[in-house]
Amino acid sequence: MTDCYVDEGVYFPGGNAVNVAVNCKKNGAEKVNYIGVFGDDERADYIKECLAKEGVEFKRSRKVCAHTAQPRVYLKDGDRVFGPGPRDSCQHLFSIKIVAEDMEVIRDFDICHTSCFSNLEYELPAISEICQVSFDFSERREEDYLKRTCPYLTFAFFSGSEMEERECEELLKKVHGLGTKVVGITRGSKGAIFYDGEKIYRQGIKPVEVVDTMGAGDSFIAGFLTAYGDGKTMEEALDYGAERSALTCMVRGGFGYPHKA
Repeated sequence: MTDCYVDEGVYFPGGNAVNVAVNCKKNGAEKVNYIGVFGDDERADYIKECLAKEGVEFKRSRKVCAHTAQPRVYLKDGDRVFGPGPRDSCQHLFSIKIVAEDMEVIRDFDICHTSCFSNLEYELPAISEICQVSFDFSERREEDYLKRTCPYLTFAFFSGSEMEERECEELLKKVHGLGTKVVGITRGSKGAIFYDGEKIYRQGIKPVEVVDTMGAGDSFIAGFLTAYGDGKTMEEALDYGAERSALTCMVRGGFGYPHKA
């Protein structure tokens, strides 16, 4: 998708899975592959161009006859406020059916990241048999949805800046109890809180002069996954995630690459 900064007349490549993929590569991941749905317009071509520049493969992605999603973004005091874009985008109309060839690609990787926006919940059981699965729930916490997804995850991430400490701890333990090994909640300026079944970890923010918070949570996820997947301790991985998130707050867009709208 492209995040359209209305006030500035520019758009940026983005989307949760794209942002995580690009940032994992920036963090030193040896190999990163994005499997997603591209439209048939100039914006889709531009996103592919940006992924290629960042060293992210996308050969198994699909191309469909529809325009790229274009949510409108307004900045207010450095924070992002979203507005709806044109309907019937490729992200709105299409989801991926994972086939055997995709599974062979996924099998070669340590971690497969997806989210509640990707419509891949039904594929989680099969993917979890060949790869560690990371899942971004954003703000989704419905009981039925958690029961449907959590048993197949290694990593689960939630957004919860409005949540109280007690609520966070209850959610962390509930999700872990459903089968997820490592659970985290990012809370904006309040930092992050994580749980691995043995201990609750709290990570503060890294103060910077904020330009744009777009993609900060995705950068935290990518930083954590890259470090933890590379054998770092929980504390080291959380600190690295916070560092990478802070750096993203100093860049416009999810990972740069402004394009005139």
